[in-house]
Amino acid sequence: MDKSLVRPRSLVREAASLRAGVPTPAVHVDRLCARIDQVDPLIHAFVPEPGRAERLQAEARALVVRHPDPAQAPPLYGVAVGIKDIVHVDGLPTHGGSVLPPGVLAGPQATVVDRLRAAGALVAGKTVTAEFAGSAPGRTRNPHRPEHTPGGSSSGSAAAVAAGLVPLAIGTQTIGSVVRPAAYCGVVGFRPTFGRIPTAGVIPNAPSFDTVGLFTADLAGAALAAPLLCDDWDHAAGPGDGAGGGEWADGAPVLGVPVGPYLDRAGPEARQAFDRQLALLAARGLTVRRLDLLPDFDELERQAQTVNRFEMAASHTDWFARFGDLYRPETAASIRHGRTVDPADRTAALRSRTAFRERLAERRQRAGVDLLLAPSATGPAPLGLDSTGSAVMSLPWSFAGLPALSLPAGVTAAGLPLGLQVVGEAGADERLLALAAVLERVLDGA
Repeated sequence: MDKSLVRPRSLVREAASLRAGVPTPAVHVDRLCARIDQVDPLIHAFVPEPGRAERLQAEARALVVRHPDPAQAPPLYGVAVGIKDIVHVDGLPTHGGSVLPPGVLAGPQATVVDRLRAAGALVAGKTVTAEFAGSAPGRTRNPHRPEHTPGGSSSGSAAAVAAGLVPLAIGTQTIGSVVRPAAYCGVVGFRPTFGRIPTAGVIPNAPSFDTVGLFTADLAGAALAAPLLCDDWDHAAGPGDGAGGGEWADGAPVLGVPVGPYLDRAGPEARQAFDRQLALLAARGLTVRRLDLLPDFDELERQAQTVNRFEMAASHTDWFARFGDLYRPETAASIRHGRTVDPADRTAALRSRTAFRERLAERRQRAGVDLLLAPSATGPAPLGLDSTGSAVMSLPWSFAGLPALSLPAGVTAAGLPLGLQVVGEAGADERLLALAAVLERVLDGA
């Protein structure tokens, strides 16, 4: 590993420094662009942008005019953010990781970008995505091992945070496109409850699943950004009365592990690391309960695939009819598959999803479980750039629309990161972040 490629930056510290006036936005932009110029030719996290430095300096000057006193500025004053290239940003073209004419894909600025800019953030640029957030990889390399995939489809966003190009980046997750690349790149990836961040202004993949998420170096960064981006954030929400006490000032969550065919999908390195993590958490006094939550996992996977393919084909009806010959083979195959799906099968799968959500919530409540834990991915980032890896470890939670995040959780003998996936209850994103901080402290102290 070239250690100069891995240098994640704390969003909390960077935001505090900028609001203290050190550095000024102009100096910050100079440093940002110098880091991108130095590192990005090696990892390709950003979509190339002629005139990036000039654009950002102009935006920094405008920011200073709007907020002449940094101490009174909004919380992300001057912070540079990467935006996945299926998310519309005023002033920047949207390519969606494709070679379709950018004007064809144009649209109004996304709500999530409106919220970032209202919070004082600067858009560092568009980050590379797999084509249309599907399975055809982009050019991005993993900063830890450039010959390995960074994951996908939010590949550029995860890599940009891991490499310290930006302290915050926006991605999207349909099945595993935030949690998996976060794990592969050794950063925090947070996928809120389905619908908690509006998807207006985002090119759809499968609207029944598509969720806007974010990447940061640590959980404190996610906790800073999430309230600014999510609807109706409850700042008073915390661990609540269901968590135990003991040495944990903010309560110790009861942890559930979904054993059975789902967990069996994890490879040996992921399972061994997961077992070590569970043993460590138990040794620190946390309760771990093993639950048979997903005995029908194969059927869940089939249903998710049915909805995903049908909706991807529907989302691309017009574009594919006009520009189908410009699509990558993997994307075209998914769309053609989706065209063969009977609408009644998609409707039935969505009904099954509702039943699954209800069953899962009831089982969790009956077992007294606060958080579900699983490996974030089936293993470390695979060698090669022709695949973004398997999303299967995120599938049931994305299918149910539950909030989930990936915490960095050690590295393999080869130096590749691993992640611990933490899954909360629907709508309880605040509590997920608060309780996950307990786990982060244990893992960081190991």
